[in-house]
Amino acid sequence: MMTVATELNQNGTSPEKLLAPVLSAFWDQPESWTLDTYRRHEGYEGLRKALAMSPDDLIAYVKDSGLRGRGGAGFPTGMKWQFIPQGDGKPHYLVVNADESEPGTCKDIPLLFANPHSLIEGIVIACYAIRSSHAFIYLRGEVVPVLRRLHEAVREAYEAGYLGTNILGSGLDLELTVHAGAGAYICGEETALLDSLEGRRGQPRLRPPFPAVAGLYACPTVVNNVESIASVPAILNKGKDWFKSMGSEKSPGFTLYSLSGHVAGPGQYEAPLGITLRQLLDMSGGMRPGHRLKFWTPGGSSTPMFTEEHLDVPLDYEGVGAAGSMLGTKALQCFDETTCVVRAVTRWTEFYAHESCGKCTPCREGTYWLVQLLRDIEAGKGQMSDLDKLNDIADNINGKSFCALGDGAASPIFSSLKYFREEYEQHITGKGCPFDPAKSTLWADDKNAHQGVNA
Repeated sequence: MMTVATELNQNGTSPEKLLAPVLSAFWDQPESWTLDTYRRHEGYEGLRKALAMSPDDLIAYVKDSGLRGRGGAGFPTGMKWQFIPQGDGKPHYLVVNADESEPGTCKDIPLLFANPHSLIEGIVIACYAIRSSHAFIYLRGEVVPVLRRLHEAVREAYEAGYLGTNILGSGLDLELTVHAGAGAYICGEETALLDSLEGRRGQPRLRPPFPAVAGLYACPTVVNNVESIASVPAILNKGKDWFKSMGSEKSPGFTLYSLSGHVAGPGQYEAPLGITLRQLLDMSGGMRPGHRLKFWTPGGSSTPMFTEEHLDVPLDYEGVGAAGSMLGTKALQCFDETTCVVRAVTRWTEFYAHESCGKCTPCREGTYWLVQLLRDIEAGKGQMSDLDKLNDIADNINGKSFCALGDGAASPIFSSLKYFREEYEQHITGKGCPFDPAKSTLWADDKNAHQGVNA
């Protein structure tokens, strides 16, 4: 997957002014994943500049840049590094969350496949800042080609002296471990990821203590998303003012948007924060020919859905939040008018019920009963009272579970009832779905619909 910085939109205007290829600048070049290619594009220059600073000054620099976590919550990266206690005599760890599992999200995996050294360089910089000598990459286990490529990039980095002992003569020693998970959505939650990394069942921890105090092996730990860490080298190399010149005041910089669904040009679009879906659709060819946008998600299926009236919402943390949703992982799933909202929400809820770790009652029981009600409504067996019951169950899950999976399961329920309640009522009064499955490309084989989201 590549950005479209060299293509033209429908009006014949180059989208280069809207896009900002940094992480994806050379994804389309031969052997983009190798150390040689990375070095030709100023690779590891940011590390050299970072090592010339003190760790505390480096943390302050990243904090001043305004970089926010790209994994969903948008927490300031430098501030997270600053939370690590110093002089405590304990080992410090950096854990990179590469367990990309959110439906519709596909940015970290292409980044690791095409440009793994950007992550490795960012890891070395981050470990120098938080005074860590051991880092871990927790990768989604199903993506074996990415795992192999990442292992090779780590080998190259060790051989070139960017990992190991006395890195670039700085006195910094760093060991990097790549760990393949077993494929659980819940392990994308940072404390469940840490439990899995320690060899236990992946389930969220009750907090406090927070990972910054007692994380991996009960030691101070920073957990960052792949894109967050991979963005750090460019900030060091080109400067925090360059980074802050993009995006908005509170959401500066560039980021990867995953555009998918019923669109003419799906893929990764790297642009400054604050771009709108209308602009992204203009440069990607719009919706598939002959169809119009019906609803979309700004940050994956766990974020409240939007409709076509939200096409001009700035896609940054404040803009999306003010409009009633969350930017999340910037997974822009677009659905046209052939899509049944009830069917889509049912499939998403089946996914969350399947992926619930079962640790807390609201999520374990709530997602199960949401699925039962939604299946009945979709099949035309529902009652009007079921709509209030759906809302009530979702309310009993939202904000009351150990982690954000419960909130994510409730979001599509709340937002779909807000914008498309009439469609739910049509399923009940009409004793079935008013949409013709043959006209939709969302689920090609409807007989397997209850087995989960069709990837």
